[in-house]
Amino acid sequence: MSRKERELYDSKELEPIAGHLLIRRMFAHGTVALYLVLFSLALGMGGYMGFEHLSVVDAFLNASMILGGMGPVATITSRGGKIFAGFYALYSGLIFLVVAGLVMAPVVHRVLHRFHFEMSEENDNKSDK
Repeated sequence: MSRKERELYDSKELEPIAGHLLIRRMFAHGTVALYLVLFSLALGMGGYMGFEHLSVVDAFLNASMILGGMGPVATITSRGGKIFAGFYALYSGLIFLVVAGLVMAPVVHRVLHRFHFEMSEENDNKSDK
């Protein structure tokens, strides 16, 4: 197994990675999550500016409120704007779950990996006796 593969995800036969590698992995996952949030925010801003003719600041406010799960601030008047807002709200709910999974994945993986590694060590010790 190459070092690059090791840095992505651990094999169950290997010991869990060191703390500094876990932090690097968490930073990489956080960076991907940040880019995904920024892309989603830009998508929402573009939709509100295009369909509802909101200013950049108002579009940012509406997009960030929906992306954060709070709901829109400005009243949506056009039919296209309402359809966009509905789809953007559904999209935002999914993005919330994806970002939460991305950010939590390295820690959850390490906990599960450590548990599995310790269990396999116990089984190895029992089979040696």
